[in-house]
Amino acid sequence: MPLEAVMIVVDNSESSRNGDYTPTRYDAQTDAVNIIFQNVVQGNPESSVGLMSMAGRGPEVLVTLTTDQGKILEGLHRTKKNIRGSAHLSRGIQVAWLALKHRQNKSQRGRIVIFVCSPIEEEESDLIKLAKKMKKNNTSVDFVLFGDIDDENQKKLESFNREVKSGEGSNMVVIPPSSKLLSDQLISTPILLGEAAAGGSGGAGGDAAGAASEDFPFGIDPSVDPELALALRMSMEEEKARQEKRAKEEAEAAKKESLADVKEEAGESEPLLGKDGEPSGSGSKKDDDKPGKSDDGDKMDTS
Repeated sequence: MPLEAVMIVVDNSESSRNGDYTPTRYDAQTDAVNIIFQNVVQGNPESSVGLMSMAGRGPEVLVTLTTDQGKILEGLHRTKKNIRGSAHLSRGIQVAWLALKHRQNKSQRGRIVIFVCSPIEEEESDLIKLAKKMKKNNTSVDFVLFGDIDDENQKKLESFNREVKSGEGSNMVVIPPSSKLLSDQLISTPILLGEAAAGGSGGAGGDAAGAASEDFPFGIDPSVDPELALALRMSMEEEKARQEKRAKEEAEAAKKESLADVKEEAGESEPLLGKDGEPSGSGSKKDDDKPGKSDDGDKMDTS
């Protein structure tokens, strides 16, 4: 999995009280947020996740980027007591982008995941402008549309997605009510499976998985057993990371061995000064000073 900084934005508007998703729209989001958190952090231990709400008086950063799931759970629990008003989608996206902009690890790829279960009040033209801004700043935006799935809402988000999408990331999934949990349906979508399920982007969760089943690398249909599909994908990513780490360690070890084989040039290992403080290499002089050793050329001829 890529190194990411992910801000998850939940919809805590009055619409999230509805019980058409088990047990309620807000509780369904809570389970889905936990699944996304685990997918991001387990996929890359250096990735981090933050949490926001976008209804009530306005968007609020509940948890800054972290790898502590307990903080995410605490933020979700606190927001459950603050369900009110309508959602502020545009402001929520902008606040999430600012939170990502000030992340400490700039090598993390910025990503925003937004749950939408209430009417979108913003104009389509304003959303398109915001999408272009996100694209310019290399920030991907994923939408999970559920609850109020009307033509107007879907059209606005599709326009945003079309403008912001560039290469990998920025997916949109529409999940209608069903007997399955929202989190279970989300597992088999591009938001968790990545580009392996991108062929189903823009459709319902089950449709996304069906479109991606032929391209899924393990030869199974993710919609049949989404939990198994997610586990297999994460296992593949972990094995890939392990192999890359091992290759890096072997390369470093080989480099150290090559340096150890470089022999010092003759004389480089000798000290600059001898034990008597004389320059090294002055042994010939010391030999000349030994008793009994004389130079015939220095003798005086007395005959």
